[in-house]
Amino acid sequence: MNWKLRILLALFLLLALMPAAAWLFFPWYAQPLIDRLLEGKPFHVEVSGLGLPGFTGVGFRSIKMRFITPPDDCSDAVTYALSLTNGLLSWHVENPDTSGARPLLPNVVNTTFTIEADSIKVKPDPEDFTFGDSKPRITVNIEISRKNGFTLSFRPLSAAYNINGATVAREKLRLDEVSFKVRLNAADHWQQGMDTLRVAKLFSDGVPSPVSNLKALFGSKRDPLQPCTLTLTGCSVELFHWKASSQRIDYDLKEKKSRFTLSLAEIPLAELPWFNRGGINTPSATGRVSGFVPIEFQDSTVLVRNALVIAGKGTRIIYYTKEKKPLLSLDLGVGELLNKLNARVTLNSRGNKFSGLAMSNLSATLLGGTVTSTPVSFDPSENTTILTLKLDKIKVLDRVRLHGDFKGSLNGTVSGTIPLTIEQKGLSIRNAHLHSSGGGTITVAPPSKQQSTSERIFGPPKPDADYTFNAPDLVFSRSFNGSSIVQFTLKNLRRKTDGGEMLLISPKGTLSLFHNLKNPDIVSLSDFSAEIFGGMVALHNFDYDIRKKQGETELQLDNIPLQKLLDLQGTKKLYATGTVRGNIPVKMKNEVFAITNGGMNAEQSGQIIYATTPEERAAANQGLRTTYEALSNFLYVELLSSINMAPDGKSAITIKLRGSNPDFQGGRPIELNLNVEQNLLDLMRSLSISSNVEQIITEKALKMQKK
Repeated sequence: MNWKLRILLALFLLLALMPAAAWLFFPWYAQPLIDRLLEGKPFHVEVSGLGLPGFTGVGFRSIKMRFITPPDDCSDAVTYALSLTNGLLSWHVENPDTSGARPLLPNVVNTTFTIEADSIKVKPDPEDFTFGDSKPRITVNIEISRKNGFTLSFRPLSAAYNINGATVAREKLRLDEVSFKVRLNAADHWQQGMDTLRVAKLFSDGVPSPVSNLKALFGSKRDPLQPCTLTLTGCSVELFHWKASSQRIDYDLKEKKSRFTLSLAEIPLAELPWFNRGGINTPSATGRVSGFVPIEFQDSTVLVRNALVIAGKGTRIIYYTKEKKPLLSLDLGVGELLNKLNARVTLNSRGNKFSGLAMSNLSATLLGGTVTSTPVSFDPSENTTILTLKLDKIKVLDRVRLHGDFKGSLNGTVSGTIPLTIEQKGLSIRNAHLHSSGGGTITVAPPSKQQSTSERIFGPPKPDADYTFNAPDLVFSRSFNGSSIVQFTLKNLRRKTDGGEMLLISPKGTLSLFHNLKNPDIVSLSDFSAEIFGGMVALHNFDYDIRKKQGETELQLDNIPLQKLLDLQGTKKLYATGTVRGNIPVKMKNEVFAITNGGMNAEQSGQIIYATTPEERAAANQGLRTTYEALSNFLYVELLSSINMAPDGKSAITIKLRGSNPDFQGGRPIELNLNVEQNLLDLMRSLSISSNVEQIITEKALKMQKK
């Protein structure tokens, strides 16, 4: 009996060790067991790094699964690869039999499997997109039934997965913070019920795109009449922080295309990113805009067809002075602002030097003209977007409104090109070229203090001036730091004041703004030239401090008719031929100017005639009478002059003449030295008295008419 006892003890020991051995060697035989269970099934599971199982779960390093979705009339079969890393597979078993009789081995049990992992990744083969999520928790309910002894069958009942903060990437595009509640069950034939799909951000090559906060209701159940159509309802998205919506979007799975219209909600213009830099009291824009964007989508390409942006009442763009006062505004009107907007957006550009988002065929109707663009390119290494806008006959000048000390009336269309470079640090423009056949008048009218009638008649002339220009042609550049250069050419520029007017023909030059980082108040005018009085005036450089109201330069005069200069002095008896040239150093401060060591010389010989009456000659002394006679028909061969003027208007002019008078003393050589001291500002005041009187009489007449 001893040997029987030993055998019995060995059997009991073996029975005791078998579960222990099974538990201990589970990580080694788990994979063959899984392969056997899934033999002949359309999916494969590979497990690695399994730990020792507990009563309710087992840890793992990775689980990899490959499965195939069956083909149908709408789509082909697709193979997917799923991987989970560093997780825990847990289970909970329930006996659905509530009769009270609980056998040791029930025929049916419901088991809830829960997988928690550090990450999950899903991608199709061939790889079209990649889905990734961190800290996923997936729950699957399975009914396990026992038939014919120990033969087991498995029937999935339901599956649930709360997607929260996932990413979906397709080549250079990435959807971030994707949220959706997956709920599948056998009772609903594994159809996803309606739930809200959310996508917080869309990135292109790692850079945030203007598309964000996508939201839509989605379910996989299809309409029997349209079995190949997936439907999204209650859709909304933000474009440049502008909320757009569509009640319904139908996507054809077979044709892989969709067509719908986005409605752009009415939004204050100042909330758009291009105009949201103003303050509460200094908004960069006013009014509200809305619109519609018809869209066609197919094969990763979005076509925008005849989109429309509508401006509401009071919609305008405003620019301010440094003192936060309105300088000018652009009235955008009421109604269709941007019409017939068309564009082609490719969501997956495959070029090495282009982003996931590429745009081409951009065109639109704007303010009565058209805007087109070269293909928009994006350099991911520099995070730079480059495009060139082309403008054709945009009716913008008549919408410009001037404020403060400026008034005006402009007209005409604008055409040209604007090359743009957009980076995170700002906007730059290089050699934009704009031109117009129109023009207008700008009035500079500083506020004036209250004056009596005598002060208005005999006081200084009003500083008001009208500047009329036409046919402007501009070449404009702007750097990222705001410094700007404007090369301008005008057909003509006319300045008119109460004291007279001055016409510049074909003025051109270069304006530099905000180029001095140490003193941004300095505006520079360089390489300026214009025709004046039939001659030329030019300056090499003029730096003007707007805040201090001061600057200095040197005017170069060339081929100026001498008679025109005499007419400016108001002389009526002095006539001259010939032209002069010279340099006039000018210093400006607080709206007055001074001249130091200026000079003008005759370019060739000429004639001077001073017409006097017999009474004037008879009343003159001998020396003055001799001068009158010499100048009655003076043929000069040399004319030299110098001029100095103080800020208060006191001036000293010296003139040296050398020549002869054939009617005086046999035409002998004559040299004349003339010194003229006067107050040029007083002269200007005297010239303006008549216009002041005329203005006062006109104002009184208007008041009488109103009575």
